[in-house]
Amino acid sequence: MRVIVFVKATTESEAGVMPSAQLLQDMGVFNEQLIKAGIMQSGDGLKPTSHGVRVKFSGANRTVVKGPFEHVNEIVAGYWLWNVQSMDEAIEWVKRCPNPMTGPSEIEIRPFYEAEDFL
Repeated sequence: MRVIVFVKATTESEAGVMPSAQLLQDMGVFNEQLIKAGIMQSGDGLKPTSHGVRVKFSGANRTVVKGPFEHVNEIVAGYWLWNVQSMDEAIEWVKRCPNPMTGPSEIEIRPFYEAEDFL
């Protein structure tokens, strides 16, 4: 089962506050565990939305909106792509993850559609 694991943004991550050296080290250890377990396919942190744009669609019209964007709790600050046996396994791995932010944070797990979902 393939899942995407979203690390939700915080006010600090949207302000461009970089993780501490300790957090980077802890995340490196966690990522190595994921790799050794054959789970992690890829993952990265994302720059704040002040570096991004959104393209809005309305029929044939396209509107480009430059960041930063509101609603920090709805923004993704980073992600992993994992291949796990079940959602329960993904949850157990997320529970082992170091807190990705300096304060309260949230991680969301979403499964991908697979070919068999369309049969």
